[in-house]
Amino acid sequence: MAHDSGALATRHLARVTVDTTVQPKNVTFLTDAKLLHAAIKGLNRLARRHGVKLRQSYERVARRAAMMAGRYAHAKQFKRHHREMRFLRIRLGRLVRDIRRRIVGDTALEDAFAAPLARADQIRSQRQRQRGWKLYSFHAPEVECIGKGKARAPYEFGVKVSIVTTNARAPGGQFVLHAKALPGNPYDGHTLKAAIEDTQKLTGREIERVYVDKGYRGHDAPRPRSVFISGQKRGVFGVIKRELRRRSAIEPVIGHMKAEGHLDRNYLKGRDGDAANAVLSAVGYNLRLVLAWLRTFVRRFLAAMIAASTPLSAPKPAS
Repeated sequence: MAHDSGALATRHLARVTVDTTVQPKNVTFLTDAKLLHAAIKGLNRLARRHGVKLRQSYERVARRAAMMAGRYAHAKQFKRHHREMRFLRIRLGRLVRDIRRRIVGDTALEDAFAAPLARADQIRSQRQRQRGWKLYSFHAPEVECIGKGKARAPYEFGVKVSIVTTNARAPGGQFVLHAKALPGNPYDGHTLKAAIEDTQKLTGREIERVYVDKGYRGHDAPRPRSVFISGQKRGVFGVIKRELRRRSAIEPVIGHMKAEGHLDRNYLKGRDGDAANAVLSAVGYNLRLVLAWLRTFVRRFLAAMIAASTPLSAPKPAS
């Protein structure tokens, strides 16, 4: 559609800019107290759904303990905070053991509770500063903690997304050529080769030059001499220098995808939802550009028609 309307030309596909961003999941900012409380609520909800009668739910006391843990941490009363955390862990352990006793021997219930109980055990055993993998959400276990060095958001919870855009601004704007979710929080440089290959398959045009930021140092691109990193001096001159200065133009594109699309908050479930939301956000952004281009074209066409149909006024006779 962009090609047919004249908003994008084939020559714009040869030089691209690549960057990554975080697609946050629809989860609250995570704390250990919130996670323990969410696990207790989730197991009780699942037990009610399957008709498992529990000895005690602990929902009322867990809600108060989670609230007080946050207040004590804010007041820097850490002994009291740790006391409430122990209270939550003990109650979650009791709930897990009670459910396991009541579903033993029932294959259907054991299958239904297997994943939630495993997540509850992980939440109960993990600690704040432990090394290795951690679970950050009871209902969305695919959520990852990603730090991009932002002062306003040191840590974001979601999935990393790779974005490829045109480097030069086409007549219709700067279009997104490729968007893909990257589960596992891989290093940016190790995703460049796949991003280039996927973009070439989608566009059917070989990419001549790629412009990236310093997070891509040590990349795995098949043609490293065609990749230019911001701040690079060697081999940067003339047209390449001007195009490298346009690398930062991808940042407002990502901002529009987040502000006007759904890249800033993903409501879709699972890793499939992460992948679909990234692609749909890019499609929506491109469609908005094409519609704006068509509105401009129609406006100019109507203005030209009105000007052509308006008769010229006769000159006034000299007095």
